[in-house]
Amino acid sequence: MYFNRAIIIGNLTRDPELRSLPSGVQVTTMGVATNRVWKDKSGARQESTDYHNIVVFGRQAETTAQYLRKGSSVLAEGRMQTRSWEAADGTKKYRTEVVADRIQFGPRRDALAPVAAASTAKEDLSAEADSRETPPEGAIEYPEENVNIDDIPF
Repeated sequence: MYFNRAIIIGNLTRDPELRSLPSGVQVTTMGVATNRVWKDKSGARQESTDYHNIVVFGRQAETTAQYLRKGSSVLAEGRMQTRSWEAADGTKKYRTEVVADRIQFGPRRDALAPVAAASTAKEDLSAEADSRETPPEGAIEYPEENVNIDDIPF
């Protein structure tokens, strides 16, 4: 049995490039960087970065090009593929890439930005208390449950 599967989690090295095939199918290509940290024999910290080419087809290609930008965190899952072609100077060129079946976006950078330092700690605590009292519009309200440990069967 043979198995060709790759899972890459990293950050985009450039903005995704969206193109169309003659058949009308959308294709997005992007670069993803992954890093690895380890200690060598002497105990010194070492770091290595690898770069991967990712190709996405169809509707996922459109949404990937629309929402991701350079530096975005992404998970790409698919199969490894190596293409070859003859360059203009007559040499044979090779490119190994991940043809992604699934793309999952990581957390947005602006969502991780720290809160502005202009507000005081007291204002933050009162705002947090107010937000707990009234749930946001359309939020699901779950009932509070008191669980007795003795009631758990295992």
